[in-house]
Amino acid sequence: MNHKLSNLPKRILVAPLNWGLGHATRCIPIIRELQKQGAEVVLASDGRALALLRQEFPALTAIVLPGYNIHYPGANMILNMTRQLPGILWAACRETQAARQLVTRHEISGIISDNRYGCHSRVVRSVFITHQLNIKVAKSGCPTPGHSPASSFLLEKIANRFNRRYLRRFDECWIPDVEGEPNLSGELGHSQAGEEPGSFKYIGALSRMHNFEVPRKYDAIAVLSGPEPQRSYLEKEIIGQARRLPFRFLVVQGKTETMVRQFIEKNIEVVSHLASEELNNALLASGVFIGRSGYSSIMDLAKTGRPAILIPTPGQTEQEYLAARFSRQGVFCVQEQGHLDLAEGLKEANRCPGLSPAFFDGGLLEQVVSDFLAKL
Repeated sequence: MNHKLSNLPKRILVAPLNWGLGHATRCIPIIRELQKQGAEVVLASDGRALALLRQEFPALTAIVLPGYNIHYPGANMILNMTRQLPGILWAACRETQAARQLVTRHEISGIISDNRYGCHSRVVRSVFITHQLNIKVAKSGCPTPGHSPASSFLLEKIANRFNRRYLRRFDECWIPDVEGEPNLSGELGHSQAGEEPGSFKYIGALSRMHNFEVPRKYDAIAVLSGPEPQRSYLEKEIIGQARRLPFRFLVVQGKTETMVRQFIEKNIEVVSHLASEELNNALLASGVFIGRSGYSSIMDLAKTGRPAILIPTPGQTEQEYLAARFSRQGVFCVQEQGHLDLAEGLKEANRCPGLSPAFFDGGLLEQVVSDFLAKL
């Protein structure tokens, strides 16, 4: 049935990448806005990202897409991604075939893909969400380990050409940031003036969090996510150091497939996963956030105004860029995973100002969603 010729709600496929939980969590405000404007939403992803969305929206249809199955065994991003590139490209191809079938089977009117390069259609309007118009290969201006400055520059150029080529397969690109200065994503989400085509739209920062007063319960909350085995490495290091400190810790493992809550020490409470409202309350009840410098985490910190110790995933240059940027600005405490010092980090984090919620503009998102639905 053609939704354009009927009075039925427009059915939108929302498909975030399963790489940590950030892509899924930042889709939550978009899903809510779509529902607010009368659209019917179908969810599509895999792994922990899909499990999180199923938990947040149990009444919505949820479909499993082919997984990218990205892992980060070492600190060399180029080596990590090069080894996995054939599998990633094959997953994107299967994803395109799956999207084509879903459009027909579920009478989809439009697609919103968060970093799933293969999830688009020639038949219906397709949107790509990213904060990375410019992919950083070199770490904070330094060569990638094992590569000269010239080779790192070349790799960055190739990566960005690939990125722009795939972005052109979508009708629109939504950037979860503000257009001018100051902004959250820096060079990642902003090209030179005039470079972004008209299909690139800044929709303001996105977060499922809210800011309100709650009693203090924890000195620090560690929120873990991201590809294995780095997620597990960081969890082990944080718990090992927390055992020796006279502070109250809550460790959120980011494991949506289980639900365990226990005290492993008198001062360390561990929970597998928290739904949005519970995580929001726990974050506001904690003195300092400890976790990755992923962009979705940055947006959550801006929304809640929390101080933080940011620990970029080794070799994930996007996180390294963001961590270095906010460290230079004196906004957050930043430590490397291999040189983690929680005692010193907690002191430094409390001296840093953090971010403000000035980067959020609900009117931008409302207008972009309205324009999108009007074109279907």
